[in-house]
Amino acid sequence: MRTYSFVTVDVFTTRRFGGNPLAVFPDASGMSDAEMQSLAAEFNLSETTFVLPPEDPANTARVRIFTRTREMPFAGHPNVGTAYVLAQQGRDTNGKLRFEELAGLVAIDVERDSSGAVVGATIAAPQPLTLGVEIPVAEVAACAGLQERDVLTKAHKPVAASLGNPFVLAEVSPEALARALPEVTPFRAAVKREPKLEGRFALYLYAHDGPGKVQARMFAPLGGTFEDAATGSAAGPLGALLLSLTDGRELKVDIHQGVKMGRPSLLRVIARRTDDGIRATIAGQCVPVLRGEAQL
Repeated sequence: MRTYSFVTVDVFTTRRFGGNPLAVFPDASGMSDAEMQSLAAEFNLSETTFVLPPEDPANTARVRIFTRTREMPFAGHPNVGTAYVLAQQGRDTNGKLRFEELAGLVAIDVERDSSGAVVGATIAAPQPLTLGVEIPVAEVAACAGLQERDVLTKAHKPVAASLGNPFVLAEVSPEALARALPEVTPFRAAVKREPKLEGRFALYLYAHDGPGKVQARMFAPLGGTFEDAATGSAAGPLGALLLSLTDGRELKVDIHQGVKMGRPSLLRVIARRTDDGIRATIAGQCVPVLRGEAQL
């Protein structure tokens, strides 16, 4: 029997039992793909990460990210949480980490407090902003249990956006955001009607809440996550999309998520225009919760 240590952390929060929980296996060497997937399903969190030796020794690690049902090419809170765990173990180099992932290389800056203790991380999404299929307002409204008039299209239509992991982004009124609820049947129907979604439909709803502030909620019931407390790989594309709607070079936005779930989260996003498009960083803090061992 093989034994693997794990830790859990709450990500994008400064208090335990807030933010988005994550399980991290800091050394998953020797695990099979099936074992990783089974462990992720066993933890029943939105994601679980497994750390392996890097293919390129110049990088820190190869990180694999699994939901309850599938492997992800990139995700936000798993990177922030894994960086926090590895930095606590002294595996950063001068405050920097580099993770090899399916979507590309993720560069990370470790965040420390005035005493030098690790408190969080800033991750750079591995790809520039890409926009995909536009989703009809009626489909978005049905998926979120809303009326068509609740979905706002003055700034942009609901659209698939990605920095390495696609989400459908849609603006709604603040009141509509508060009463939204995922409806599974419309999600299934939308995936069938929209082949460009490639069988995956994660919906990120947001409402402006003053200058530089956004409230957001994420629904992905087809993947087993009815609502997510903090979604960095959706927050980054949202910041990048908002910048694309302006003539500015940079946009900073604080995204609050998880409030309706009782797990308030804060994701600090900076989007910038670069030579190869609009890129974004996502930052947040973490707190430790559990540690233990899994036997395989």
